[in-house]
Order: sequence, then structure tokens, then C-alpha cells
Amino acid sequence: MSRKGQRATARTARLEAVQRQQRHSSRRRTGLIVAASVAAIALVGGGSWAIIGSSGSGTSTQHKVALTGLKTYPGLARDHVTGTVVYPQTPPVGGKHSAIWQNCGVYTAPVHNENAVHSLEHGAMWITYRPDLPAAEIATIVNDVSGQPYGLVSPYPGLPSPIVATAWGVQLKLSSASDPRLKSFVETYKSGSHAPEPGGECTGGTGTPQG
Repeated sequence: MSRKGQRATARTARLEAVQRQQRHSSRRRTGLIVAASVAAIALVGGGSWAIIGSSGSGTSTQHKVALTGLKTYPGLARDHVTGTVVYPQTPPVGGKHSAIWQNCGVYTAPVHNENAVHSLEHGAMWITYRPDLPAAEIATIVNDVSGQPYGLVSPYPGLPSPIVATAWGVQLKLSSASDPRLKSFVETYKSGSHAPEPGGECTGGTGTPQG
């Protein structure tokens, strides 16, 4: 087998291993996040319950919608560096990054750009949200990304919009988690095939996600 074929086989094996591990923990992680969100919503009144109740409905019947507003950024650097990197996008869509990737999963605190960008290089899709986003909105994001081995979710102070969905070289700004483009983004980029190193590790790096 050629060297190129060996690399492709190795990446496929890593992807299958990650998928098995993430499937094992995704149910518990989702339960923890949604339970916490429900508790928070209870403090602001019963009207929000309907939002959480409907957040996961229609997943199998909704059609993928066009990703209008998606911006692309070609020609990104991929060098490993130490220290802080100043990125032109918020959050970054790629570029120079840490040699250590961010473990994929759901985080309740911000993660470092440099580690997250390395995960993007491996095929991760990074869904970021403003820290003051309502709990119901966060629960919807978690529900949409739950079970995806290359899903990375975290709050991000100073976002240009309430929610920003990012994959390597592409970015979509959203005003609400109920925007159907969020699901379409997840469906489009969940395989990571667009990334420079599809099937790269998204565990065994840095960070401890929920669950």
C-alpha cells in the first residue's frame, strides 16, 4: 500500500475509534447539560419550557436549508506555534495554532483559540455562543451537536453575533439557535471531510468536556 493510502487508512481507523468513544459518552453529556439548562429556565418562568420541548423536534423531517451568509477563508496557515496568536476572525477559522488540540465535546467555560484551531484542522466544527445566551438557546445548541464526535461547543466572550458556527476555513453567524441553518451547518460539516486533516484526533488533547 502506498504511503498516502496508509495515512488514509490510519485516519479512518482513528475516526471510527473516536466515534465509538463519543457515542458512549454523548448521552450522559447531553443529559447533564440539558438538565442544568432546564433548572436555569425554571427560574425565569414556565413559558420557556415549550422552547426546550420543541428544540429537538422535527430533526428527522426538517430539510437541510441553504447556508446563506456562510463566509469562506482560503489559504490559511497551519504552522504549530507557542504562545498566543492574534487571529483576524472572532472566533478564528484556522491559521497558526498550538501543537495540542482541544478535546471535542461541550464546555461551559471558554477554551483557548490556539487549541480549538488545531481541532478545526482535524475536522471539528466549533459552535460558540455569547456567555449571556439564554439557557434554552444553549440547550438547543447542545441538542443539535450531541453525539457528533467532532462537535466542539463553548461560550466565547465578545462574539460578533449571539452564536457563531465555525469549521476550518468557513464561518456562519447566527442570531438564534432556532435558525435552521445551525442544523444544516452541523449536517454539512459533521464528517470533517473538508478539513486539512480529516479524521485527526479530537480526544487525548487538552480540556475536559462535560460528561
